[in-house]
Amino acid sequence: MITVQEAHSIISNNIQPLGFETVSLKNAGNRVLAQDITATFPMPQFDNSAMDGFAVRAVDTVGANKTSPVTLKMVDVSSAGTPSGVILKPGQCAQCMTGAVIPDGADAIVIVENTNGFSDSGIVQIFQETHIGEHIRRQGEEIEKSDVLISRGTCITPGEIGTLATFGYEKVSVMIKPKVAIFVTGSELVEPGNKIKIGQIYNSNLYMFAELAEKSGVEVVMREVIKDDKDSLRRLLSEALQTCDVIISSGGVSMGRFDYVREVYNKLGVQEHFWKVAQKPGKPLFFGRADSTLIFGLPGNPVSSFICYVEYVHPVMQDLQQKKRDPKHQAILTENFPVESKKYRYLFGRSWIDSRGKLLCSPASKMGSHMLTASLESNCILESPPRKQGLKAGDEITINPLNWRNIE
Repeated sequence: MITVQEAHSIISNNIQPLGFETVSLKNAGNRVLAQDITATFPMPQFDNSAMDGFAVRAVDTVGANKTSPVTLKMVDVSSAGTPSGVILKPGQCAQCMTGAVIPDGADAIVIVENTNGFSDSGIVQIFQETHIGEHIRRQGEEIEKSDVLISRGTCITPGEIGTLATFGYEKVSVMIKPKVAIFVTGSELVEPGNKIKIGQIYNSNLYMFAELAEKSGVEVVMREVIKDDKDSLRRLLSEALQTCDVIISSGGVSMGRFDYVREVYNKLGVQEHFWKVAQKPGKPLFFGRADSTLIFGLPGNPVSSFICYVEYVHPVMQDLQQKKRDPKHQAILTENFPVESKKYRYLFGRSWIDSRGKLLCSPASKMGSHMLTASLESNCILESPPRKQGLKAGDEITINPLNWRNIE
């Protein structure tokens, strides 16, 4: 049996990033960038109007007010997509719509509310003096050409998609998604929707893993329930070893009579690195490798497998895609936390920020490795290394936020 730190070190030493590929913008959502995205032009691309109004020479508006307006001759219109072709001369102005190019010769915008309005008369009355640059968005004031907009390793969300489109990126280089196989084992498992008999349970882990994998941004290519049968297990695992980057199995790695998974892995040539970790829950945790395929054998108990996925598998999925790992945080306990003297301890919990801005947390009241409902009101996992003295309210503890839940 090894420590949690040793387990993480062994896993890290076996990770090889998967490389990159080019995808179209419409397929880039939730992928990880393999390149820095730079501005292909300044933003704004040109001086443009921030408001609907009239492009003027500021000097022509000196002294203008409602009782003594300045009268200018309107000579053209500049609208978004259709710029004006004139050069303003003294005493002239041009209608200029929001986003439209500022006509040559103009150096300010008078908003339409400070004039007698839009008309076809060709004469405009200006009711307010303006100054150079007023209501003009200057070329490059937001972004200069070649500025880095989005850094390599960033996960592409709607904001990134919009920025890529804004700067004309039709395709983008992204990290290859890991191909993942998910297996759960157990003859007692029954699919949801069917009736169960005494001794049977519903298959929850397969659905839970599929959802966790989706949160990790990977591609699940196999998902199977395997009865406690060596031949079926060997056949499906053999196929997965040929086609997948990561295999995740649940159950069958403990010491039970029908726990065949570890044995079958070994017979298929998987190099076993460890299969017991000094932690609670999740002691029977298997990790191995066959060529470039990483294999995780997680416990069958749902809380154990959930926590082991978040603690061990999710970071690997991020590393394979060269994505920044989700950070852990330090928080202050509001209740006692039951530590172990020789094992690393994990519990579901809830964290929040109090009125003073401090990050607080408390462990879930349900602590059994079979009590998955403890996750329902949790937004993090609390963790503590082995220690002889317990953690009490007011002590500091490490929390691992569940990235699909908010800390409020």
